[in-house]
Amino acid sequence: MHPLLTRTDYLCQTDIGPKAQILDSNPDALAQALALLGQHDLLALKAFPSWQGVPIDALMFAQFQERLARSSGALAFLQTQHQSAGAMLANSDNRSLQADYLPKMANGEALVGIAFSHLRRVDNPPVTAIAVDDGQKINSYELNGYIPWITGSGIFQDFILAATLPDGSAVYGLLPFKSTTQSTGGSLLRGSLLLSEPMQLAAMNAAQTVTGNLNRWILPPERVVTIRPAGAMPASDRANVLSHSSFALGCAQAGLDWLLEMQQRKSFLVIGAIHTDLATELHTCRAEIEQALTNQDLKHHLTQNYEAQLSLRVWAIDLALRCTQAAVVASSGAANQSSHPANRLYREALVWSVAGQTPDVLAAALQRIAGRSTSMVSL
Repeated sequence: MHPLLTRTDYLCQTDIGPKAQILDSNPDALAQALALLGQHDLLALKAFPSWQGVPIDALMFAQFQERLARSSGALAFLQTQHQSAGAMLANSDNRSLQADYLPKMANGEALVGIAFSHLRRVDNPPVTAIAVDDGQKINSYELNGYIPWITGSGIFQDFILAATLPDGSAVYGLLPFKSTTQSTGGSLLRGSLLLSEPMQLAAMNAAQTVTGNLNRWILPPERVVTIRPAGAMPASDRANVLSHSSFALGCAQAGLDWLLEMQQRKSFLVIGAIHTDLATELHTCRAEIEQALTNQDLKHHLTQNYEAQLSLRVWAIDLALRCTQAAVVASSGAANQSSHPANRLYREALVWSVAGQTPDVLAAALQRIAGRSTSMVSL
C-alpha cells in the first residue's frame, strides 16, 4: 500500500473516525483535526507531485479523499477546499504568492479556502470584476457582488475568489477571510468585504460556511492568482467529472460500516443480505471509477468518454444515498436523533449528492432516480 494511504488509514482509525460526531458540529474540534492532517504534511497533496518522495497521481488522491469521507464528512469537506486552493496556487504564474503560501500550506501553517463555484452561474454572475488601468496597463481589479458560498470561516486565514470580467473570463485573487474595509490612505475608505454568520446546513456545520458581500474591493496585481478564459469552469467540470466521486464512495462505505454494526447488534438476517448486496455493488462501482482514473493518469486509449464517466459519478451518488438510508432504516427510530451516526451519514450523503453539481450531473442524477439510466457502466 502507498505510504500516504497507510498513514491516512492510521489517522482515520485512531483520531478522526472515533470523533466523527463531534467533528460534524464543533468548529474547534474540526480545526484540530485539520491541524492533525497538517502535522503529517497531508494538506497540499494537489500542489506537489509527491508525498515524502513517493509520487501521487489522481487515483491515489481519490483514495485519500475516500478514506477521509468514510471517517468524517466534515473534515473531508473542509480539507478539499484547502487542497483545491493549493492546486490553484501551484499552477499560478504569481511566483511571489507561491513562495509565500505553498511551503506553509502542506503543514497547515497557512490555510486557504476557495470561492468560485458561483462561476457555474453563467447567465447572471454574482461576483464581477473590472480592470482599473491608467490607459497603458492594468493596475488592479475592482470586485463587486455577492459571494454565495465560502467554507472555512474562523479556520482559514485567506480564500481564493473568482470574479467574472466583462469578456466572460475570470480573475482569481487572494482575499482575507474576515470582514475587512480597505483604505486608500488617510481616512478615505475604498472597498469592503462583509461576511455573514455561518449558515445552518443539513450537515458539516462545523466547517463554518458563510456568504459575503463585496463593494468596490480593490484586488492588486500582487494578489492575483490567475486569470482564466471564458468557459474554463465548464471545461474543467467535464474533464474532472469523476473528481467528487471519492466523497460519495467514502460516504457509502461509512453507511455500510454502520449497517454491519446493526447486523451484529440485531441479528436480523435481512440486514446481512442487504449489506452483502450493497457492498458488492459498491465494490464494482469503485473498481470502475478507479480504472477510469487510472486510464486518465496514463492517458490510455481506453479512457472513457464523458457520458460514461458522468454515469459513474451519479452511480456513486446513488450508492451514498442508498447505503446511508439503509443505515438509517436498520437503526430504526433511534436514527431520528440528530446525534445518531446513521442520521449524520445520511445528511452527509445529501451534501455529497449536490457538491460540485453541474447541470449535467443534476440531470443525470435525476434520471437515475427516475430509473431512466443503467445501474452499471462497463469500461
